Amino acid sequence: MLATLRNLREFFFWLAHQPGFKSHIGYSDADYFNLSDKDATVARARRDKPVPTLGQVQHVLRSMPLTTPLERRDAALLALAALTGARVRALTSFHHGHINLREGYVEQDARTVQTKFAKSFRTYFFPVGDEALTIFSDWHRELERDHLWGPADPLFPATEIGLGLEGGFSALGLSRRGWATSGSVREIFKQAFERAGLPYHKPHSFRDMLVHHAFTLNLSPEQMKAWSQNLGHADVLTTFTSYGQIPTVRQGELIRQCGDRREKGALTTAEIAAMKAFIGRVEQSHLRG
Repeated sequence: MLATLRNLREFFFWLAHQPGFKSHIGYSDADYFNLSDKDATVARARRDKPVPTLGQVQHVLRSMPLTTPLERRDAALLALAALTGARVRALTSFHHGHINLREGYVEQDARTVQTKFAKSFRTYFFPVGDEALTIFSDWHRELERDHLWGPADPLFPATEIGLGLEGGFSALGLSRRGWATSGSVREIFKQAFERAGLPYHKPHSFRDMLVHHAFTLNLSPEQMKAWSQNLGHADVLTTFTSYGQIPTVRQGELIRQCGDRREKGALTTAEIAAMKAFIGRVEQSHLRG
């Protein structure tokens, strides 16, 4: 309702200065299309987003077949999403040459990769287990060794469609072009989760998964900054506020642990210093805003 009324408000605001309507509709009339303050607050309330755990993603990867090149491409797609948290449009536009397996990173170069706000940055592979790294590394090497891929060829090529043996259209193998839209990526994710017997999670939820996983690692402030920067965030607060919503169940666990911590003793000097540094960054961010 909130989104629909917002669109209506914008439409009537535009209509108010169109010839033939100026004398009948005023700009203030568009304000009619508003929810009450109470309903608007309910609509904007933050709720737990469905986010897969790292264990679930690893289970999905183990459930994916690796018999054909198309199947290995699909598994490598999910593996790289888990390793980097790359957005869908970036995944569809990566080239073979953007990957550096030896150093373990992908170069998200906005000149050729469709990144958010055309931002260029380097993403090192997150430590999410050897399985994802093995699946993706094998795929990257296969493209170069078996399919003679060069640096400018798509990392995840589209499916080549043609006439099959029975006369109908069917998948023939790998094309030398990438996907034109993100629809194929979402469908691959959907089928992979269904095959694993798990609810579907959108590709973007892998970014949330990586932030939730970071919370379990007890990272230092410097490490958390590096983790945030690896996702393409200039400010670590973006990571906390946009992707760092702690699930309600985990919230309860942490609150109970606070009681256990009080019984065991006070915070260490290092923990107090880290907390003060974080509060300082929050205050500076508010002042800049």
